[in-house]
Amino acid sequence: MEATVTTATEGKVWGGGNRPLGASYGKMMIWYFILSDALTFSGFLAAYGLTRFKFIDSWPIADEVFNHFPFLHGVDAPMYYVALMTFILIFSSVTMVLAVDAGHQMKRSKVAWYMFFTVIGGLIFLGSQAWEWKNFIQGSYGAVETKGGQILQFVDADTGKRLALSDFATPNTEAKQSVNVNGITAEVDQAEHIYAVNDIVEGFNANQNVLIRTEKLNEHGHKTLLTREQSAEKLKSAVHVVEGANLIRNEYGNKQFADFFFFITGFHGFHVFTGVVLNIIIFFNVILGTYEKRKSYEMVEKVGLYWHFVDLVWVFVFTFFYLV
Repeated sequence: MEATVTTATEGKVWGGGNRPLGASYGKMMIWYFILSDALTFSGFLAAYGLTRFKFIDSWPIADEVFNHFPFLHGVDAPMYYVALMTFILIFSSVTMVLAVDAGHQMKRSKVAWYMFFTVIGGLIFLGSQAWEWKNFIQGSYGAVETKGGQILQFVDADTGKRLALSDFATPNTEAKQSVNVNGITAEVDQAEHIYAVNDIVEGFNANQNVLIRTEKLNEHGHKTLLTREQSAEKLKSAVHVVEGANLIRNEYGNKQFADFFFFITGFHGFHVFTGVVLNIIIFFNVILGTYEKRKSYEMVEKVGLYWHFVDLVWVFVFTFFYLV
């Protein structure tokens, strides 16, 4: 039997040239970049998921870490501000869609306004992320670390609420004028409000309503609360006072939690910053009439693809890091 070959009608299949399947070279390159960057973020989130699964019994509880809200000092608002940040970023994606649509209709003033709102949304998100970092680094309560690297937090025996170190411990300023670490003496500024382990122990002994909870989670998903006797015994192994978080240790629990937080949210924040810079450049080009002269607003569409990708990645980061 003879083979039958069916050919597509002329113009339906890409036959070479610089516009495969009707897409310009610039659009294709944006899609290639998005695909490669998506694989990069996927690797980071997969590493985060595997690490969290490995240390599932000591991983910090997100609701207890990200519970701040601007101008509401002392109010427990778990995840509220992170949710607001997410809404603002997603809304900026909506304004970008409107800018692209206005570009297709060659309406320069509308493109400019929608690009302006997109830039404002990106800047608000970046500022919010910087504020989250500040609170994460600074910390709210403080804790101590044992010889084995376990984080011990303090709670009120009557209310069960978390206690800050300042609630029961008094820093010995005279002892803070010089601190000896591994045989090296260093001067410490008294204004830094640093506590020593002895300050914590003395404050604990003087306040009978203070208990310790460990970073280990019980069967109900809550951190293990120790009795007064167990707390006193556990406190004997304390070697470091931890206030806030850094790449070495953090008051919230497992050390790698802070490492992933800084790396993943920082990497995404860099993408948002890059997107804001690009959007500002496009905004001024729109104002100057550059794309009006070209009779095409394709640059707005290409930058829009990148901005939508950044927004979509944040949805996954928000889900993996904050919600799950």
